Amino acid sequence: MEVTITSDNFESYLNGDQPLVVDLWATWCGPCRAIAPIISELANEYDGKIVVGKCDVEENDEIAAQFGVRNIPTILFFKDGQLVDKMVGAASKSKFDEKFKALL
Repeated sequence: MEVTITSDNFESYLNGDQPLVVDLWATWCGPCRAIAPIISELANEYDGKIVVGKCDVEENDEIAAQFGVRNIPTILFFKDGQLVDKMVGAASKSKFDEKFKALL
């Protein structure tokens, strides 16, 4: 299951018990829309093991600025509250799956 990440709830998810994956996107972004079904599938597959969140950069630009995100989609991977990996741009499900597995 995916959660919506906002500036208000980001810290609580970041400091939660599970690793966190944040998909930074915008409604006008074609590549963001292209990977959305892949991220949703992985969110379901890793439910209970990894928290997967979607963060609209138009509404939560502070998060994008905090991590120096200049291009979207950008996927941030956090473990124990620390940024451990980042992917920029669209990719295959297998590439994203590799990154998800590395968090466990």
